[in-house]
Amino acid sequence: MNFVDRLMQDAVSDSVFPGGVLLAAKDDAVLFHRAYGCANLFTKQKTTEHTVFDLASLTKPLATTLAVIRLIQDSKLSLSTPIVHILPQFAGSGKEDITLMQLLTHTSGYPAYRPYYMELRRLPAEQRLSALRKRLIEEVPAYPAGRKVLYSDLGFMVLRWVIETVSGERLDRFVDRTIYAPLELEDIFFIDLDNPAPCKPFAATEQCPWRKRMLQGEVHDDNAHAAGGIEGHAGLFGTASDVYRLLSELLAAFHESRPSSRFESSLLKEFLRRQPISDRALGFDMPSASGSSSGGCFSPETVGHLGFTGTSFWMDLKRSITVILLTNRVHPRRENEKIKIFRPMIHDAVMRNIVAVV
Repeated sequence: MNFVDRLMQDAVSDSVFPGGVLLAAKDDAVLFHRAYGCANLFTKQKTTEHTVFDLASLTKPLATTLAVIRLIQDSKLSLSTPIVHILPQFAGSGKEDITLMQLLTHTSGYPAYRPYYMELRRLPAEQRLSALRKRLIEEVPAYPAGRKVLYSDLGFMVLRWVIETVSGERLDRFVDRTIYAPLELEDIFFIDLDNPAPCKPFAATEQCPWRKRMLQGEVHDDNAHAAGGIEGHAGLFGTASDVYRLLSELLAAFHESRPSSRFESSLLKEFLRRQPISDRALGFDMPSASGSSSGGCFSPETVGHLGFTGTSFWMDLKRSITVILLTNRVHPRRENEKIKIFRPMIHDAVMRNIVAVV
């Protein structure tokens, strides 16, 4: 892994990101786990293997999607359920027939993004969530549900609402009670803005122009922040170690290699299979045929996801290989997009090394 190590060092030197942690594993063995650079450029805080990163859109597969799986296992949801059956507020909205399947595959017709926070930040904190959900009901679809793929944060905001309505618990509490705590994962969590952030070594993200401060231990995503720090599309924080331990549980359940107390193998296999209409799995991304950020060495039976802050994971189900790259590439400004070129390079380097060794 010497070449992989040099690539990571060079990435810091070339300002691809200030700091990062790379973890690579095969089967149950961690083959590489190292930290690089600075978690905060201004305080000179070093990145370590214990640094907690803002996982951004990794929230979608690692919290929201897993919560849906748990509720389906408990016979409280089904993929074909129209959202209006759970959220009667959507009656007459033109979106009542959107299904959970369509939300999970980004085929619901919801637009990709709306800057709801610009309006919500002017409201008292206790009014923001209800105002956000009113906007989700009123939102005009970009196209009819089921017609095509449009990656959407908004659809996962609706999924959070579904999860909380059915479970009777807030999303963060539900996933912690049913998934993270039973697996003894203490370093993957949401941060409720109404409570002090836990005393952890967080990586800094952006100097936020409207919050007027450097964000560290505070969700970077503007809409998630306006919703109180917890949303279905963003808000999760974690270390590379705990992301790996969570993914290991999924991999074990998928292969039925050891009893999984959290996930049923048959249902998980359905979720991690490429879907015909979307070329995605359910709640997870899969490598595209060309130009994938995962590079060109993962098998077609691979799932993963990217996060805007500079985070990603890819899990090759066929070969039981997991690669996790957590960085704070948006620190101190989001305009730095050098990671787009770096991601496939580092993934190819890691995969070639692992495949050559094993």
